[in-house]
Amino acid sequence: MNKSVKIYLIFLVIVIIGVVVGDTNTPKLINWSPTYSISDKIPFGLYVFNQELKEILKPDTLQTINVTPYEYFDDYYNYDTLVSTYSTSGTFIAISDYPNIDDQSVQELLYFASQGNSIFLSMKTMPQMLLDSLKLDFRSDFELTNTTALWFTNENLGPEKYNLVEGLGSNYFSAIDTLNTTILGYQGTDKAFANYIKVAYKGGDFLLHLQPVAFTNYHLLKGNHSEYVEKVLSYIPKGNIFWYTKGLTDGHISQNPMRFIFSQPALKAAWYLFLLGMIVFILFNSKRKQRIVPVIVPLENTTIEFTKTIGNLYFQEGNHHNIIDKKIIYLLDKIRREYLLDTTTLDEKFVQKLQQKTGKNLEDLNQLFYKINQHRKGHYESVENDLVEINTLIEKIFN
Repeated sequence: MNKSVKIYLIFLVIVIIGVVVGDTNTPKLINWSPTYSISDKIPFGLYVFNQELKEILKPDTLQTINVTPYEYFDDYYNYDTLVSTYSTSGTFIAISDYPNIDDQSVQELLYFASQGNSIFLSMKTMPQMLLDSLKLDFRSDFELTNTTALWFTNENLGPEKYNLVEGLGSNYFSAIDTLNTTILGYQGTDKAFANYIKVAYKGGDFLLHLQPVAFTNYHLLKGNHSEYVEKVLSYIPKGNIFWYTKGLTDGHISQNPMRFIFSQPALKAAWYLFLLGMIVFILFNSKRKQRIVPVIVPLENTTIEFTKTIGNLYFQEGNHHNIIDKKIIYLLDKIRREYLLDTTTLDEKFVQKLQQKTGKNLEDLNQLFYKINQHRKGHYESVENDLVEINTLIEKIFN
């Protein structure tokens, strides 16, 4: 590791440590997101409520539901009896910022309530299918102020008014079925803005509450707000409790091994700074640090060019006899290598053996070797015409 690399790394480590240490002395920002998650300890999470639910209601059994109400209660529905009913009973509880129940599950809850059970829903708005079935409607024009209070109609619960301002919704029930509905609570100073009602439905009932923020960590730990929650839940009958937590859990936690780093602002900033430093490091160290190595071009094989040049010299000098000798030498060498024949005597027997091995025309072979033998026996210098005839026969037979 050279000196410049060490300097880069030391500088990067010092900067990262500085970012982490500096962030530890910075007050952490509070997350006011209304997650309504039972695992969130932020102000608008339901961690405290989830921990205290069993102590507040003291149910016979507490069942946590992580599937839709339709999926859960359908398993308890008895189809074999003459009068269809459920093999379980109790109160279904759901608390969220906005409706997290599908229409099929609403239909299941309506039927579950008709069997003498209770449904408690605390949401800023209710599923439209449920509102239509219970002949209800709501509006969102309630004006919130710093003195907005929540209170109950039941004198047995006391005259106290609870000032739950942070996170309150502006919704209230504007239309109800007066024959089946009892108003349990209001918001504001008069009885024009009902936020908590009880609707009788066949053999059971629905408890509908429009201020779910009361159940969050912030309000359960502030002043007497937990007392308001206890009074809201006091209308839930004793028995089994079905606590609906689908969508309120962190069941979809990222499996990314970097999730802890990304969850901490200081570590996240340090990580991005590290990546930036690595990019800068790569850019500066990608430059050439030594002179260019020359490319050595391998020597070309010039044998063919050399042969052609020599041949042209022979031809231009008119040395046809010598060229014919070399053509014959090359041909006989090829016959010895490829056909394994003895070329000492180029007689008729040799020509027949060569014809059998090559399958070439016998007349052409006889003519070629006749010319070769005449050339070897001749006592005169060969001319260009002799060279052309022999070369033509060789190319015709062996090419």
